Amino acid sequence: MFQNYQYTVTERFLRYVQIDTQSDPHSKTQPSTEKQKDLSRILVTELKAIGVEDAHLDEFGYVYATIPSNTDKKVPVICFCSHVDTAPDCSGKDVKPIVHKNYDGSDIILPDDNTQVITTKEHPYLKTKIGDDIITASGNTLLGADDKAGVAIIMDLANFLITHPEIKHGEIKILFTPDEEIGRGVDKVDMKKLGADFGYTLDGGELGSLEDENFSADGVTINIYGIIAHPGTAKDKLVNALKVASSFLDSLPKDALSPETTDGRLGFVHPIHIEGIAEKVTVSFIIRDFVTAKLKEYESFLQQQLEATVKKFPGAKADFVVKEQYRNMKEVLDQNPQVTQFAEDAIKRAGIDFAKLIIRGGTDGSRFSYMGLPCPNLFTGEMALHSKHEYVSIQDMQKSVETLVHLARLWEERS
Repeated sequence: MFQNYQYTVTERFLRYVQIDTQSDPHSKTQPSTEKQKDLSRILVTELKAIGVEDAHLDEFGYVYATIPSNTDKKVPVICFCSHVDTAPDCSGKDVKPIVHKNYDGSDIILPDDNTQVITTKEHPYLKTKIGDDIITASGNTLLGADDKAGVAIIMDLANFLITHPEIKHGEIKILFTPDEEIGRGVDKVDMKKLGADFGYTLDGGELGSLEDENFSADGVTINIYGIIAHPGTAKDKLVNALKVASSFLDSLPKDALSPETTDGRLGFVHPIHIEGIAEKVTVSFIIRDFVTAKLKEYESFLQQQLEATVKKFPGAKADFVVKEQYRNMKEVLDQNPQVTQFAEDAIKRAGIDFAKLIIRGGTDGSRFSYMGLPCPNLFTGEMALHSKHEYVSIQDMQKSVETLVHLARLWEERS
């Protein structure tokens, strides 16, 4: 089926990463940056050129498209989704992708900054890619494989299905989202217009991996109020909120319950932002665990630490506000086991070793799952995300395209 197919995923990927689509967490607009639409407009044009006639970009930066069913069977509508934005953590401007053909396992020294060296010691997965063709950036920017690898894979899937009408499949929806990297990827999705029953995000890493479990997440905002006074006459009057906040943060565990001390299924309490003056300080936290009920435990612990600290500073006050962010997709996917089962079977049909992984974070799919679209995450090959060491294997991307074709067929066969 794929022996004579000329994959388009590589040439698409190399084009897409050169378009700056970085999102902005400080922006109040949707999408957060207009430049994300620069890529989205190209995707619409390319989809229409392939023959996907209804492809369009909406005002919020979402690309919607439909590959019509070519079977007489009644098949659930499947959506494949990736995000066009790149992370604010590292520059995505003027990306210069480099293809390292037939990678030999040696260190990859990036030419625009010789201090940036990608090694198999720091990136063990790279050891398994000897003989593959590896794409990196040039040393001054991230690559943008997260998630332009996913975008390119879905585009090549569309190209394959349109040019191979003998492959039977149900109706397939394509969705490209903005602002995933800043947690707003699904904020303005029109679920009725999307019209899908089940979905898959293409935003995973290692070849053959499927992720159907992610952190549940809350955000906590703490405001600490001191008592302000002129420092020259402040004796027995001034209560410095900065000192209260410092004491509070210092009371948190040093060897547990933090990102830097946990891995696997262990959750954490993580301060991510602090700002203020002597009169008032605001501290923001993210709270994470795979077991949703544990979030309450962590929040109770945090609140107890806060209250104990405030008591040490008579006159100080504080408030504690919790905001739900997202939940573990597994709670929904366990009620729809065929979604992950078909993906596992598709990976195996592509001749790949299957691996089920967990996400110490969230994806668009975790939020989609609670919006009525059960949606695990599939591999793309993207690795070393959000950094100048980001890389992707061309062969991994091609295998992802094959997996999606098998997945579309499986849904049709088993309906």
